[in-house]
Amino acid sequence: MILGCCGPELNETERRFFADANPLGFILFARNCIDPGQLRALVGALRESVGRADAPILIDQEGGRVTRLKPPHWWAAPAAQCFADLARRDADRGAEAARLGARLIAAELNELGISINCVPVLDVPQPGASPAIGDRAVGDTPARAAALGHAVCEGVLDGGLLPVIKHIPGHGRALVDSHDALPEVTVGQDDLECADWVPFRALSAMPWAMTGHVVYQSIDASQPATTSAKVIGRVIRDAIGFDGVLISDDLSMKALKDGPGPSAGAALAAGCDLVLHCNGVLTEMEAVTEAVGPCAEVTLGRLARAEAMRRQPKPFDMAWAHRRLDGLLRGEEDG
Repeated sequence: MILGCCGPELNETERRFFADANPLGFILFARNCIDPGQLRALVGALRESVGRADAPILIDQEGGRVTRLKPPHWWAAPAAQCFADLARRDADRGAEAARLGARLIAAELNELGISINCVPVLDVPQPGASPAIGDRAVGDTPARAAALGHAVCEGVLDGGLLPVIKHIPGHGRALVDSHDALPEVTVGQDDLECADWVPFRALSAMPWAMTGHVVYQSIDASQPATTSAKVIGRVIRDAIGFDGVLISDDLSMKALKDGPGPSAGAALAAGCDLVLHCNGVLTEMEAVTEAVGPCAEVTLGRLARAEAMRRQPKPFDMAWAHRRLDGLLRGEEDG
C-alpha cells in the first residue's frame, strides 16, 4: 500500500502507525508541501518511519490545475493540454515540449527526494464527458495521447524518476468525476479498444500504471476497473498487455462505496499490485492496513523490474530548458 500523511510534518501518532503498518511508500499532496527545506525533511521522516531509505515517494505533479508543488518555491508548469495544442500544429515540437516539461518537473522532484511522478494522463477526453480530465490529458486523440505520453515518460525517466500512466484503461468517457461519484461507460468493447485503450497499449512497457474508478458496462457491469478481475485480467493485463506495477487510484474517492478497507481488499483480490490511500485520515488508513498483507511474489517481481528502468540523470541545463520550452509554446521559429 501507498499512504498519505495529514500535514507538512509527521506527528508522533503517524510515526508509530507507519512503523507498525510498514507501507511500501507514500504519496504527497499540497497540504504536505510548504517549501523545499520542509519537504526534504518530511520525505526523510517518511522513509525513516519505515526504515527504508529507498521507500517510494509519489506525487501528482502534472502541471496546470493538478500541481502539488506551487510557486513561489516551485515552477508553475503548464497543463498537458498545452502540449497537445502545440502538437496539432507541429507534432515534433509538441513532443519536444512535452518531454522538456516533464524533465523540468523531474529535476525539481529529484532534488526533493521524490522518486515517482504520477504522469502522464493518457485518458482521451470525449465530447460531453466530465471536465475532471479535460486539460490534464496529454493528448486529444488516441495517437496524439500515445506520442505525447511517450515523450512525457521519457522526460520523467531522464530525470531519474519513474512515471505512472493513468487512468488505465481510460477515464476519458466518464460523465461524472470519480472523486464525487462512480462513472459508468456504456459504449461497447470495440469502441474502447480502438480509442481509449490505444495509448495505454502503446505505453504498456512503462513501469507503473494507475487504475480508474470507472465501470465499463460492456466488460463488467457490476464493478469499477479498480475492483474488477475481469477488467484487470482481460483488459489491462491481456488486451492492453501491461505487466508492470498496477496501483489503484485513491481508495478514499467517493466512486468506491464500500469504504477504504473493503475496497483495498477487493482491489488486491481483483489483481491490483498495490492500493493507494491519500487523505491521511488515520482511521481509514488503519482499515486499509487490516485489509492488506505483504506484497505478493509477482508484485515484488514487477517492482524490481520497474526499479531496473530507473535512469541516472545526466547533466541538465534547466535555464536553457525553460527558455527552449517557452519558445516552443510561444511558437518561435527557433524555440
